[in-house]
Amino acid sequence: MTAGPGEDALLGPADVRELAAALGLRPTKQRGQNFVIDANTVRRIVRAAHVGPDDAVLEVGPGLGSLTLALLAQARHVTAVEIDDTLASALPATVAARLPARADRFTLVHQDALRVTELPGPPPDAFVANLPYNVAVPVLLHMLATFPGIRHGLVMVQAEVADRLVAAPGSKVYGVPSVKTAWYAEARRAGAVGRSVFWPAPNVDSGLVALTRREPPTTTATRAEVFAVVDAAFAQRRKMLRSALAPWAGSAAAAEAACAAAGVPPGARGEALSVEDFARLAEHRPQPNA
Repeated sequence: MTAGPGEDALLGPADVRELAAALGLRPTKQRGQNFVIDANTVRRIVRAAHVGPDDAVLEVGPGLGSLTLALLAQARHVTAVEIDDTLASALPATVAARLPARADRFTLVHQDALRVTELPGPPPDAFVANLPYNVAVPVLLHMLATFPGIRHGLVMVQAEVADRLVAAPGSKVYGVPSVKTAWYAEARRAGAVGRSVFWPAPNVDSGLVALTRREPPTTTATRAEVFAVVDAAFAQRRKMLRSALAPWAGSAAAAEAACAAAGVPPGARGEALSVEDFARLAEHRPQPNA
């Protein structure tokens, strides 16, 4: 990736602390506020996300603007969703002061990301975010579901969450986040991020997850129907499917029949099934009073 305009406008440790002090801001654990203070890290994120001059990027949780500025230096447009009143009010001024030539390419949405259903400006085709640890998975899944035009992206999340998002069937950490992410996209680890690049430093390490949109499995079941069987299978992950799916199917016998019809061993556990397996199970859910 070639150097974009405004590379010298990126925030360093002193800039982040100066902005926070001017706002009287104290990062809160409640909202998972850990601000990136290292310009090399945000450059690395933008490179790994393959953000280019044709991309309209959606960012969630921009904070003081560290990643936002790096994205604006490369992208056609950046729309940032911020829930915090203080941060939302300050970010447009930071963009205008540090990247005045690109300020017209920036849009701020002051809203809870989990409630966003439409965006002003160009529809996003990339999603790049340093996601708050406490809502990372719900936000990622919501954005992938709500904006199908997102073709690629990269998220920075807690390392443990990153492992779950990219886990394959059979892995010990394979679970609901793995399967639901796989419905929308191919996910892979794109690197690790240490604690020292954040202020305040978190108590956990972070990981980068790259996403490439894929077509969902070919199935007659709806996404909601597939996700319902996924939730049921992992609600009691130590149980075999014939038992774990009994509440979903209506009985253990009905669950076993659904497994047989779907070509899935009833003695298997949810962690052994691919998203395609879950889709077949959803197609064969017994009908009430059938």
